[in-house]
Amino acid sequence: MLTITSHIKAALSFIRSHFIIAGITGMLVVGGTLFAMNGGGGDAQTLALHPADFLQQISVSGTVVAADDADLGFTQGGRIAGTYAKVGDRVSRGTILASLENGDLRAAVLQKEAALEIEEANLASLVQGLRPEEIAITEAQVAMDEATLMQAKQGVINALQNAYTKTDDAVRNTVDQFIQNPRSANPQLLFVTTDQSIKEKLESSRLALEEVLIRWESTLATLGGESLSTANTQGKSDLEAGIRFLSLANTALNKSTRNEQVTSASLAEWTSDVAGARTNLNVAMDTLTSAVTAEKSAATALAKNERKLALDRAGSSLSDINAQKARVKAAQADLENVRAQLRKTLVIAPFNGILTKMDIRPGEIVTSGTSPIAMMGEGTLEIEGYVPEVNVALLKPENPALVTLDAYGPNVTFGGKIISIDPARTVRDGVSAYKVMLRFDGGDTRIRSGMTANIVITTEERQNVVSIPQGVITRRDGKKFVTILKENNPFEQEVTTGLVSSLGNIEILSGLGDGDVVVLPNEE
Repeated sequence: MLTITSHIKAALSFIRSHFIIAGITGMLVVGGTLFAMNGGGGDAQTLALHPADFLQQISVSGTVVAADDADLGFTQGGRIAGTYAKVGDRVSRGTILASLENGDLRAAVLQKEAALEIEEANLASLVQGLRPEEIAITEAQVAMDEATLMQAKQGVINALQNAYTKTDDAVRNTVDQFIQNPRSANPQLLFVTTDQSIKEKLESSRLALEEVLIRWESTLATLGGESLSTANTQGKSDLEAGIRFLSLANTALNKSTRNEQVTSASLAEWTSDVAGARTNLNVAMDTLTSAVTAEKSAATALAKNERKLALDRAGSSLSDINAQKARVKAAQADLENVRAQLRKTLVIAPFNGILTKMDIRPGEIVTSGTSPIAMMGEGTLEIEGYVPEVNVALLKPENPALVTLDAYGPNVTFGGKIISIDPARTVRDGVSAYKVMLRFDGGDTRIRSGMTANIVITTEERQNVVSIPQGVITRRDGKKFVTILKENNPFEQEVTTGLVSSLGNIEILSGLGDGDVVVLPNEE
């Protein structure tokens, strides 16, 4: 019998030279005892089989990564209003990390929230119905709106009368100072201009304006609420004609030449008078525009409250309630739209974690599509590794693993397990591999993202398994045979095999058992 040292050396020599799975490491477990026997060809070795532990493992290198890891940025550009965390800070999910200037959007959110509350209140009112006191409030509001509209209409009438008065004064008292026979069919300019076309335009415009002023005065004399809209339109048109006429007069004065009848002092005085008249007409136009706007607003408010009063008196029908529900939904959609716009100006932490990058400062301009902020999860760390294509079929989720980190050396180990295996391959340096993610068991403050990890994954572990070196098996006609000793004579036994261990031993499913003696091939 060989010494135990020679037995182990021989076994190791055999295992090193036969059928070891590439990239797999582990401890040698030989399920048997080696013996030497004499034969015709010299000494032969035998292996007495005994059930033993069976271990299949795969070695993988990888990198520690955070379970949650995100590069963050704004979905729109703008100026940074503030940053609210610094690198190394622990932040909770939902924490605002940075924001753009967004005062207008915040105000819009408040406005839409108020609008939604109004619509919801209106719906509640429709569902519950109105009390007589509430109807009385609406009636009072309608009465106030009617009074406001009457005042607004009178304001328009006053503005139209003021516009006519100013236009009449500008034409008949200001410009007519330097026009001979202004109200006749042939008004003539008193001074000479360097541009004859301007003179002709001014004289023809004066003739036309006389008709405008006569008609305008007649319209104002019969003006009432029913004809106010038409009078507004015509009044603005007439006032604009007066403004254009004064502009022509100003141009004519600027191009005037002195003669015996007209002195320089007169020309200067007329120019000043025209400038003042132009100012008066522009002010009159602004007054008329404001009055018309106020009248329209008052009419709109009255119509709205009259409709509300009619609904209040009629009570709420199912269609009214459904329509109001639709308005509530529309208000909700408006609010969500503005909130979504506001969220685009914020960077919000998507999970609990630690801030790892903050490359912006208040006042800076940022663009969309950049990632100036980054954070990683504070939870359990994971390992990202790549397994060769030939070994990936051996893996499955929940396979246990033993991990060492280069930072702490081979004597410090950490537990883990497979959590996912990519279904699609990744080509790395021309070699097909599959990404495997493993998670550490529990938290350990020594582990940090980015560390290099060495992983031994246990894909199969059994007890009381009979196994033999793969090199003792011969194959013939699709069957497998092993030479064993029966009554001290060699005998070829058919076997059925299973898995291959980390050390290259192959599992025997049938054909051999505890105590059988296998004849090992002679080493050449």
